[in-house]
Amino acid sequence: MRKALSVAAFATLVLGACGSSSSKSSSSTTSGSATTTGSATTDTTPGSTAPTPTLKPVPRPSVSIPSVPVSALKVTTLKPGAGPAAVKGDTVVVYYIGVRSRDGVEFDNNYDSGQPFSVQLGAGSVIKGWDQGLIGVQAGSRVQLDIPSALAYGAQAQGDVIGANEDLTFVLDVLAVVPATDPKAEPVLVIKPTKVTELTTDDLVTGTGSTAATSQNVTFNYIFYRADTGAKLFSSWSSQPASIPLVHDGQLDCLIDGLVGMKVGGRREITCPAAKVFGGQGNTSLGIPAGVDLVMVADLLAAY
Repeated sequence: MRKALSVAAFATLVLGACGSSSSKSSSSTTSGSATTTGSATTDTTPGSTAPTPTLKPVPRPSVSIPSVPVSALKVTTLKPGAGPAAVKGDTVVVYYIGVRSRDGVEFDNNYDSGQPFSVQLGAGSVIKGWDQGLIGVQAGSRVQLDIPSALAYGAQAQGDVIGANEDLTFVLDVLAVVPATDPKAEPVLVIKPTKVTELTTDDLVTGTGSTAATSQNVTFNYIFYRADTGAKLFSSWSSQPASIPLVHDGQLDCLIDGLVGMKVGGRREITCPAAKVFGGQGNTSLGIPAGVDLVMVADLLAAY
């Protein structure tokens, strides 16, 4: 299952030459939506030593289970939202709790971890009940999905809680609806060679939306460049935007600090000294020698 990109995973993306990863914990359960992590741990992906930052739990909602067996997907809006309705291809960022529809026994949630989960609708990364049920949701809404087993796991049991032919009920808080990324819209930029000793930022486009603040969560597209040559290293425009909390992780604090204060809809060039992103050691897999600074150009899509 695809996870919202945590700070640790974002660090691993850089430290592991843009490879994928998922954070590990001593206890985790897999549902139709995500792998939920417990307390903060260390990412154990080879080549990564990025610690998972401690995030605060979020109060979870109660779940009213259906009074009759679920025969078809039912979407109930418990609290209305605002803004564009989600369509296929959009990324929806949520908190969620999932229970068995027949008795309300919980099998997964991400309120406890405080880490939002993002899903690209129609990509097949979650159960069909989510892919179909989240079409039309708006940011700020709370919805309940009552999902028949045919749109969940069918006859295939999942662990000790989700049995064969199990109907599932989710309550989700929609934090953001992010339009699909068009790779053709990736900006073509010329990065002038530079050397810095401290974080520097330059707003290439000033946004008009809400301002990203420390401890908030943000979703953004980004491009990495070598600061000494301006060479492009990696772009999220051909894959998925990053969704991370703006909290320090000890590895990429400079880049995280550079996102603070951006307005949604803006584009910012963030330049960080190597000592503050790679400990001065560089990263050969990413193509940055020791002592070479990193430039990130970020397009802020949502702050929540």
